[in-house]
Amino acid sequence: MFIPLPFYSTMNSLPGLELNSLIEYLFAFFLSSLRLSAFLISSPFLGSKNIPLNAKIVFAMVISFFYFGYISETSITTYVIENIFSIIIVELIIGISLGLTLSIWFSAATIAGEKMASSTGLGFSQMVDPETGGQTPVVSIILDLFLITIFLSLNGHLIAIDFLIKSFDIYKIDGQLPPFQLVGLGIEAAGAMFYTGGLIMLPVVGALLMANIAIGVITRSSPQLNMFSFAFPVTLLLAFFVLYLSTRTIGNGFAELTKNSLESIETLFISGI
Repeated sequence: MFIPLPFYSTMNSLPGLELNSLIEYLFAFFLSSLRLSAFLISSPFLGSKNIPLNAKIVFAMVISFFYFGYISETSITTYVIENIFSIIIVELIIGISLGLTLSIWFSAATIAGEKMASSTGLGFSQMVDPETGGQTPVVSIILDLFLITIFLSLNGHLIAIDFLIKSFDIYKIDGQLPPFQLVGLGIEAAGAMFYTGGLIMLPVVGALLMANIAIGVITRSSPQLNMFSFAFPVTLLLAFFVLYLSTRTIGNGFAELTKNSLESIETLFISGI
């Protein structure tokens, strides 16, 4: 005989609709997006002030959604709840450290442009740079745009994000402080910034040095020549001419800079294994 079940009988739980599982997924997604968000805020181009903050947040959430399934599983445990603040701080430290390292490497173009501008008399041609909030020579801004173009054309942004995803295999989401190699990475980037900036500005500054020596000899032998009416146009035209001739060399230098900056981050991950 068939006996109907009462209306209050317990139903089998539907898969995929448990609230606890949903909270765990959202919690793990939040933790995985912290490192990437910190990297996007502090990295060159992606962290530019010209990009709205809302766009950065959406971009970080979208990328975090795509690589969320590839990172190690993070479940809500007692340890995670008790150390939630330390975990958040460590995740931010790792992301900001990697982003600032690339920013320091890319500052070589700004240093080279400022030295070129001061040597050629183009230092008066300045504009407000939204990145620094101060007056920056136009030559530096042009070199920065040139470097960003080469960085994007070489898929440097994709490689940097891929390194960031692989960092979850080395530096787990467990709240433990990262090794001191991050500090050494920043110091190495600062030294490479001055070295690379010197190599980039060397053709222009070297040509102007020889031109200034020749102009000094000419003005010494002919005192009636006015220094401002004669030397300034010559050095200005020579600077543009040397910049035109050394465009390929500067582009190769920027490509090498991009390669070395990404290799330094890769070396950090290899040493952390």
